[in-house]
Amino acid sequence: MTVPDTRASRRLGGSGLEVFPIGLGCMSLSGAYGKSDDDEGIRVIHHAIDRGVNFLDSSDMYGWGHNETLLGKALAGGLRDKVVLATKFGQTQRPGGANGVDGSPAYVKAACEASLKRLGVEVIDLYYQHRVDPSVPIEETVGAMGELVKAGKVRALGLSEARPETIRRAHATHPIAAVQSEYSLLYRQDAEATLATTRALGIAYVAYSPLGRSLLTGAVKRASDIPEGDGRGRHPRFAAENLARNLALVARVEAMAKDKGYTPGQVALAWLLAQGSDIVPIPGTKRAARVDENVGALDVGLSADEAASLSAAIPPGAAAGTRYAEAQMKAVYL
Repeated sequence: MTVPDTRASRRLGGSGLEVFPIGLGCMSLSGAYGKSDDDEGIRVIHHAIDRGVNFLDSSDMYGWGHNETLLGKALAGGLRDKVVLATKFGQTQRPGGANGVDGSPAYVKAACEASLKRLGVEVIDLYYQHRVDPSVPIEETVGAMGELVKAGKVRALGLSEARPETIRRAHATHPIAAVQSEYSLLYRQDAEATLATTRALGIAYVAYSPLGRSLLTGAVKRASDIPEGDGRGRHPRFAAENLARNLALVARVEAMAKDKGYTPGQVALAWLLAQGSDIVPIPGTKRAARVDENVGALDVGLSADEAASLSAAIPPGAAAGTRYAEAQMKAVYL
């Protein structure tokens, strides 16, 4: 393999949008991983922009509107034009139960109008379908999304957690700029199966949870390290019967990080960046210091041999525990 220039900007498919090699996932700013503070969240967003990060990722289901509203506040006052703004639609709230999903054309348009209002913008740069609705043909959903592009409300389209066949059908309806799914050293089977399709179609791959929901930072050593109310507690990868096995895998990243003088998280991000210039990781954080650490991954400079050795040390499928709990797994990779 040839390692791409990790410092060069990365293109989002054929959309014409170019972004910093590492983006900012904003989900954690709305309570997904325990209590969050709005003022600190805005400071994190501003700090990321100051560090050159210009790709901000939100969704209408992060805090059920809170995240988009917070992002709108952070970008007010002249920062909007400095970023590529991405958000998502499609998940619906079912209090007391699993989220619903709606990919109907009418919902597509209503959700977009609501997001534009919360964000306080006239156009969304990249608009994703957050979860595929199996009850609505993807052609109908993407057709409605395409009408948003024609209306000037959206610049480019994306899909999240879509399998290769769905991506091909969607792209035949309207060009898809990016597909977003979980992708890291620990969880990459679905991602690597999908990459063959996205690359054939010229679609960018946006990697969420590129640090394995913090496992690859080395910060979690026992289940008790996860605070009460933190959403990670619901993920099988942190369950007692799985965590020990996963920590043994993380130790292999930690060993290389120690040898190179970087943090495990930086090495894990560097590995992902080395997989191709079409991949854009979007690690999330509630802390400015973590933004600095993530951006520092651009300095690691893994060689092709080092990247390959990490791939071999943590082969696909080695991680213990599914990506989500059983009920949520039914809604991904559709």
